[in-house]
Amino acid sequence: SLTYGTGAQPEENYPAVLERLSGRCVINAGVPGEITSEGLARLPGVLDRTRPNLLILCHGGNDLLRRLDQKVTRRNLEAMVELARNHGVAVVLIAVPAPGFLLKPPSFYEEIADKQKLPIEKEILEDILTEGTLKADYIHPNAAGYKMFAETIRDLLRKSGALD
Repeated sequence: SLTYGTGAQPEENYPAVLERLSGRCVINAGVPGEITSEGLARLPGVLDRTRPNLLILCHGGNDLLRRLDQKVTRRNLEAMVELARNHGVAVVLIAVPAPGFLLKPPSFYEEIADKQKLPIEKEILEDILTEGTLKADYIHPNAAGYKMFAETIRDLLRKSGALD
């Protein structure tokens, strides 16, 4: 739902804003409510249909909200990275915070990024979701939050060399 843009108008979700900021085609393949096992099953079709150069992998939030086994979530995310790479697609990982008093992403996001040598953004969602003026509800950004999210991803893509 974070990639889909729940909490904002379609032209305000982070893929739409990132497309405008980067000047690159950004395909929004987000599905509200999807867990990583469903995303993993859906990913081959998305890769075959869209043939992207880059996958911005922002997944796992619904697994965390439903308190699913984090080892399974980690394996699913690792499998998505491997699947994308096997299709010749570079991957950027976005860490999603776990619900709780302190919104911190589980350590497995950083472990996956380190192991797979992936660029990772691990603070932006925490920053947005702890600031009431950037949220539409307790788990989704509003238009201002998605704009901030897109700007941060653009900066990460520049830093990693994916954007000029």
